[in-house]
Amino acid sequence: MKRYKTKYPGVFYRLVDRLGGPGQERMYYVVIKKGGKMVEEKAGRQYAHRMTDGKAARIRSELIEGRRKSRKELRKEATAKDARWTIDRLGAAYFESLETNPAKSRKALAVDRNRYDNFIKPRLGGKEPHELLPLDMERLRRELQKTNCTLRGENATPRTLSPATIRATLTLLKRICNYGAKSGLCPALPFKITMPKVSGVTVEDLNEEQLKRLHTAIEADNNADARGIMLMALYSGMRRGELFKLKWQDVDFDRGFIRIVGPKGGQDQTIPLNAAARKVLESHPRISEYVFPGEDGGQRVTIQKALRRIREAAGLPKTFRPLHGLRHAFASRLASSGAVDMYTLQKLLTHKSPVMTQRYAHLRDESLRKASELAGTLVDEAVNGKEGATKSAGSI
Repeated sequence: MKRYKTKYPGVFYRLVDRLGGPGQERMYYVVIKKGGKMVEEKAGRQYAHRMTDGKAARIRSELIEGRRKSRKELRKEATAKDARWTIDRLGAAYFESLETNPAKSRKALAVDRNRYDNFIKPRLGGKEPHELLPLDMERLRRELQKTNCTLRGENATPRTLSPATIRATLTLLKRICNYGAKSGLCPALPFKITMPKVSGVTVEDLNEEQLKRLHTAIEADNNADARGIMLMALYSGMRRGELFKLKWQDVDFDRGFIRIVGPKGGQDQTIPLNAAARKVLESHPRISEYVFPGEDGGQRVTIQKALRRIREAAGLPKTFRPLHGLRHAFASRLASSGAVDMYTLQKLLTHKSPVMTQRYAHLRDESLRKASELAGTLVDEAVNGKEGATKSAGSI
């Protein structure tokens, strides 16, 4: 990540996603010489820790003079006092490691922290991974299924957690334990966590008439970014976050490709720039390094208001998620065409696992069935003549 100098020697910052709010904030670092080596020390966040250039400079002075201990020294002291790497300690280390990870969005990190604080920490925070038993996982699952399971806060109300949320919570616990094992902090879990089954995957299906109305509403809207984002979702299948992060430097008009940086699957991906998507981008105004910029030309964080307006203009239900639905329309029409195999569709959607793409397999199967029926009709026509073929086709 790019380093930005300050007026103070040995003090710099990097721009990271802001915690608890939109946009970005500064993560301050100081550089000191220790043991003959230059060492970077994290000083704190601009908003979360109210850190400034001057405060970071004072922290650097205290570190140099020995009046402040480094994070590494504090961790060593904590280890000496308590060598137990509990779920609570591992969770803190795990989330700290993700703070500057560009592949982890601010929203996803906040959701994971919320799940950890409310569901995992109160129940298992004091245990080490090797102390956990399958019975603990079963108890956790049952407690989360209770209707009186609540989120903390002034306006917290009892609610039943969905199977998907319970599965995501157990997956988070598994990631925290795996982080500890891979970092050499603790032994691995002595058993495999059994994940609850999630019945079905939510998809937004649009029939031809609905898609036509939505397309008309998109073209009629006066928000250029909303039009461009929705049309790109339809023509390229790109995700919401990928469109928000898209920069002009990632669009190769000469070779006809789009580079997707930090997709949901993790590694950067490249997808073709088809003619329809090219037309959208070529006609879109360039006012920032981002194709669809947010405030002050920076990375966009939301466009919900415009999307709701377009959804209402198209007469679609409130449960319809516009960008997800248009991505699904892109995928389902490719699958049902019969011209695209599942592997190609997986690559176009940048799915990390083919399992995610399988939700569209039934559409391809239906297309293949129709093609097979057509083949049978053509054979009957060749053997029995058109009259026989018509009777054969009518009996199907």
